[in-house]
Amino acid sequence: MGLIRMAVVVGVVALVWGASLQELSLGGWTVPPLTLCHLLGVAALVYIACGGHYTLWLVYMTLPRDLRAGIRYLKVLMKLKTASYFNMSIPKLFMENVRKNPNKVALIFEDQEWTFTQIDEYSNRVANLMVSEGYKHGDTVALFMMNQPEYICTWLGCAKVGVVAALINFNLQQTPLVHSIQVADSKAIICGVELQNALKDVRDQLSVPVYVSGCRNTAPEVSDAKNLDHLLSASSPTPPLEIDSVSTNDKLVYIYTSGTTGLPKAAIIKHSRYLFFCAAAYHMATLREEDIIYNPLPLYHTAGGMVGMGQVLVFNCTAVIRRKFSASQFWIEAKKHNCTVGQYVGELCRYLLNTPPKPEDTQHKVRVMFGNGVRPQIWKQFTSRFKMPVIAEFYGSTEGIANIMNMDGKPGACGFVSVIVRHALPVYLVKVDQETGEPLRNKNGLCIMCKPGEPGEFVGMIRKNDPMRDFHGYADKKATQKKVIQDVWKKGDAAFKSGDILVMDELGYMYFKDRTGDTFRWRGENVSSTEVEGVVSKMAGNKDAVVYGVEVPGAEGKAGMAAIVDPEGSLDLTDFLKGMKKNLPPYACPLFVRILKEIDVTGTFKLKKLTLQKEGFDINLVKDELYFLDGKLGKYVKLTPELFTKISDAKAGL
Repeated sequence: MGLIRMAVVVGVVALVWGASLQELSLGGWTVPPLTLCHLLGVAALVYIACGGHYTLWLVYMTLPRDLRAGIRYLKVLMKLKTASYFNMSIPKLFMENVRKNPNKVALIFEDQEWTFTQIDEYSNRVANLMVSEGYKHGDTVALFMMNQPEYICTWLGCAKVGVVAALINFNLQQTPLVHSIQVADSKAIICGVELQNALKDVRDQLSVPVYVSGCRNTAPEVSDAKNLDHLLSASSPTPPLEIDSVSTNDKLVYIYTSGTTGLPKAAIIKHSRYLFFCAAAYHMATLREEDIIYNPLPLYHTAGGMVGMGQVLVFNCTAVIRRKFSASQFWIEAKKHNCTVGQYVGELCRYLLNTPPKPEDTQHKVRVMFGNGVRPQIWKQFTSRFKMPVIAEFYGSTEGIANIMNMDGKPGACGFVSVIVRHALPVYLVKVDQETGEPLRNKNGLCIMCKPGEPGEFVGMIRKNDPMRDFHGYADKKATQKKVIQDVWKKGDAAFKSGDILVMDELGYMYFKDRTGDTFRWRGENVSSTEVEGVVSKMAGNKDAVVYGVEVPGAEGKAGMAAIVDPEGSLDLTDFLKGMKKNLPPYACPLFVRILKEIDVTGTFKLKKLTLQKEGFDINLVKDELYFLDGKLGKYVKLTPELFTKISDAKAGL
């Protein structure tokens, strides 16, 4: 509307100017032509009178931010266009860094330091071995290893000859493990020596060759497996000839979704997409070539393996990696290795807050942390305690094209879009049905854009063959189709559905609200499980907690239920309820509380709640302690068999 007002005002000014070119006589008085300054003054007054002051305020508040973002975005675009023009795959970009700084330390792992040359030679051995073993361009090999330098070298070596590595979560066992290997149509498995037991348990379900890394001079324990170390020692460390046949539009790796709502899906990551993710993080978070990045995240996932490791492979940074994340060692190791950048994901920042204070909390040199998943409730507490200048929170998914970043550390925001040039970044919030999650449509059958303050599903417009806007989907084509929405703003266009509900403020900052399907209605009101989880966790002393809706017989909608991890039994439910009532409206306070000894967590520190939600408050299924918020008594009471029966028979007054 601001631009429309401007156009109207300019038109008025033009008319007045045209009329003012002639002198005007009024009762003997001669009026001279209006000067340009007069006209601009009149235009400004008319513009403000028409409501333009709001647009001017928006420009004042957001233009500097948008200009900074625009410059950084152009740098990302230039990197992508250059790589596309010269057909620079990820291995070729890496080899440029090898030539530039062959002896620079690329990886620090435990007591080891790996230079760019060492990574290059190891990956060349892997590449040449893949060719000699008969694997061809486009074949998939499952990579099932713990975090270590050899992990990166192995998938990089595969990529040099066009073999696609499927990066398997090293926590998987049994059915999820078999599913992940088979859904990507893997022609072989490369397994780390520490994970042989998990593979042995399902070996009879997998008929593909197995290579075991890390055996050294011992024989693999997996039946019919080959010793990868022996094979690599005889393989050539020179670059493979096949590297020139690898294109930026080829598949690079498969990265799996975290599996919080079912079996993992294998997302296709092309060379161009990998480059986009790491280039966006590098430029938007203003990283530098001399940065040392503390990356304790799993390397099989987007944050650690793509956004984090991409800074090393593409931008010549150094990374500190570790076998598994340790909250107690995070700042100690960051200080030890002089890290200047830190990474996080999921609940990691809350785990750091839960550690006892120590000198290293503020003795580090980390100037920025980037990742996704910091809860708004702990944002300021985290930056204050750890003296963190900037948290660069980004929003995005492994497979998605709806990506944004909060590059200036706005507390609680996961990114922003320009409100002045709204379509500069084609990502939007669309209104959805709270019950079904389906997009609402106008009379023309098109989607409805949300206004500031209105929650909606975050979507990104799809543009074919655009490295930033093309949706490559999953190995499973049916799963791919479910993530695409048709006829968004015009007939025939399409967008990627993120599955997440966000809300935008008037300055364009976006805030994560909930997953579609996780919002539930109670007492005629919508309840965001994610928002309530943040409050529950904080009121419970930053303990692990999840919130979900459960059906109650005889009551409309779903009642809130909180599951809190409290193995020591230290939670005071009276104080907990007081805190909940202070921070939440009555309808959002959990009606049921379940006290857990532990909770399943994904490798990227997301809490799983699907099974908990299915069990609900059924005392016949749940062995943990259950509590019910008695409205008459105004406190949580133990859920006894008698009370459970009363609620089940719709006699509890709900």
